[in-house]
Amino acid sequence: MAFDASVFLDALFSTAFLNGALITVSLALLSHAVGIAISIPAALYISGPPSMLRGLTKVVLGVLRGAPTLLQLLFVWNALPQFFPIFREPWFSPFLAAWIALSLNEAAYQTEINRAALGAIDPGQQSAGTALGMTRFQILRFVTLPQAIRVALPPTANEFITLLKITSLASVISLSELMSVTSRAVATTFQFTEYYAAALVYYLVMVYVLIFLQARLERRLVWNTSVSESEPSMVQKALAFARRS
Repeated sequence: MAFDASVFLDALFSTAFLNGALITVSLALLSHAVGIAISIPAALYISGPPSMLRGLTKVVLGVLRGAPTLLQLLFVWNALPQFFPIFREPWFSPFLAAWIALSLNEAAYQTEINRAALGAIDPGQQSAGTALGMTRFQILRFVTLPQAIRVALPPTANEFITLLKITSLASVISLSELMSVTSRAVATTFQFTEYYAAALVYYLVMVYVLIFLQARLERRLVWNTSVSESEPSMVQKALAFARRS
């Protein structure tokens, strides 16, 4: 069967595909935001001295990283209401279930990214901050985190792109995201190439917009290797800023 350009264009500019793409982006953004919010304190916690609770936290994170994302989606959607009756109410929608599952999954991966970024910071910077009279919170806020963000940014952006594509798995719990809309259209028309091509265009546009934004942000946060020796160090700048705030 020849490729029908009119069907492809109709799908590409249809309201259904646009809404599906918006749901995909919204789910990815919300899941990533929650994942980062959880991962920062988790990374700081597991980077501390060994303890039983830290070991348990690492086990939980390991389970979330090791279990297939599809299994986690199905567990939250089907098994969670069996354990907690509150999730049997109408407000527990497929979008909310996907948000919970993907947020926890993303938090596990993002914790490892943040832990590695924190570990990449020279311990001498913290010692220098302490010697200058900065508190632990000031060292974390003005010295450690700004540098860790630079280290974590590339893998974090790549992780978000991966998450954007993983949202297609939410179609198994009846969420009307982009892949679910595409599958329904294919099932009713059997015009595979046209509808899959339209979905591909949407995914490529979303991914390459993110790649462009990532590149712009990385250029803004790039390390300045041409700083002269007379310029104040990161710790000195942070201390001056902390004293002003």
